[in-house]
Amino acid sequence: MENKSYKIIYEGGVGEIEEKKSRFIAHICPVKTEQEATDFIAAKKKEFWDARHNCSAFVIGPNNEITRCNDDGEPAQTAGRPMLDVLLRENIHNCVVVVTRYFGGVLLGTGGLVRAYQGAVQEGLKACQILEPQDGKPCTISTDYNGYGKIEYVLREGDLPILNTDFGADVKIFSVVPTEKIEEIEKKIADKTAGAAKIEWENAVKYAILEGSLIKF
Repeated sequence: MENKSYKIIYEGGVGEIEEKKSRFIAHICPVKTEQEATDFIAAKKKEFWDARHNCSAFVIGPNNEITRCNDDGEPAQTAGRPMLDVLLRENIHNCVVVVTRYFGGVLLGTGGLVRAYQGAVQEGLKACQILEPQDGKPCTISTDYNGYGKIEYVLREGDLPILNTDFGADVKIFSVVPTEKIEEIEKKIADKTAGAAKIEWENAVKYAILEGSLIKF
C-alpha cells in the first residue's frame, strides 16, 4: 500500500558541523532514480577527492523501495546506516545525502561517529526546502460579489490557500482542496451562498503549497 504522507526535498542544501577538529559536510539532493543517486555520490567523491571519507545514503520510492548506504571506510554501521536512519525517521523520500569528512586527527569512537554523521545530515536538512505532498484537486470557484467574502471565509477557515482571484463580471477564486475535505468544502460553500456559487474541479493531483504557489508532482 502506498505511503500517503511523506516529505520530499524540493531544493537541496548543504550543512556542516565540526567535531573534535574533524569537519563533516553534508550535501543533500532530491533524486528520482537509483542512477541519479549514484551519479550524485560519484560527483561528490570526485569533488572532494582529498577528504578521508565520503559516506552516503539514499531512499527512493513512495514506500522506500530502494534504500542504500555506504560507510566508505568508516567502521561498519557508524556512518551510512546512521545517515539513512535520519532520512527514514524524518519520513523523507527520493533523496540522497553525502557526508564528506575531513579528518581532524582525533578519533571519535563509534558513538561519536554515529552522532557526528547524523548531526551533519540534520544540519544539511535545515538548509533544504522540504515539502510534504498531499492528494487533492485544484478548483475554480465562481461567485457574484456578494458571495466573495463568504467563500473567502470558508477557505480561510479550512486553512485552504487562495492561489489567485479574478475580479470580472463575477469573481473567480482559484484554490486547491485536499481530497478528504472536498465534500465538506462543497457543502459549506453551497450553504454560505445558497447554492449560487459554482465549483469547477480539475483532475486530482499530488501537490504542495510553496510561498502561496501551487506545486504539482
